Amino acid sequence: MDPVWENLYVAGHNQRYPWDCVVSFIYRHAPRDTPRDETRILEIGFGTGSNLWFAAREGFKVSGTDGSDSAVNAAKHRFDSEGLSGDLRCQAFPEIPFEDNQFHLAIDRAATTCVSREICRETIQSIHRALRPSGLFFLNTYSHRHTSATAGQLMDDGRRVNIDSGTLTGVGGICFYNETELMEVLGSGWNVMNLDHVMVEDRTSNGSVHAEWRAVLQKSDCASNDD
Repeated sequence: MDPVWENLYVAGHNQRYPWDCVVSFIYRHAPRDTPRDETRILEIGFGTGSNLWFAAREGFKVSGTDGSDSAVNAAKHRFDSEGLSGDLRCQAFPEIPFEDNQFHLAIDRAATTCVSREICRETIQSIHRALRPSGLFFLNTYSHRHTSATAGQLMDDGRRVNIDSGTLTGVGGICFYNETELMEVLGSGWNVMNLDHVMVEDRTSNGSVHAEWRAVLQKSDCASNDD
């Protein structure tokens, strides 16, 4: 994990409310034939836990990992203060300390986009392992069409560092993906249910573009993600 994130959390960075794309994913794809308190949701790189906080309040059984001690402690404090339950662990990518075939849904809201392409690929393999057969994975990563994708310096591991323009300044290294690169880090073992490319253009004099991928992926019943 880029140390910039621990520094941000120590300084009080705290997202209180869930991302709308995550809310939509959960409401649309939570299994209808399983009670909420038996539906298991995993989030990797959960930060201060806003998405899992929402899911726990809605009655789902939530678990997650983040590489920042400060973020995990903040999330645990919020859960405890509101009487919510969640299995929240401090763990850096690519390891996911949960057993195989446990989760109905998994979420990566712009987490693995912050690490190298190889670590991203290995983390996605871990998510695949932890999902139940036919479980669904929401992957949200940044696109090569993003203004910040041409800023800073390109590293050998695929990350852009020292980004000085666009909407992604001050957040450490970022990997930006075109569609081919995204499919490469996914590997095998997935059925692509949705693949949306979302772009927001600032039409003021700034003219920057925020661009990201939003994918819904289903764990294949008969393939493995171990290429």
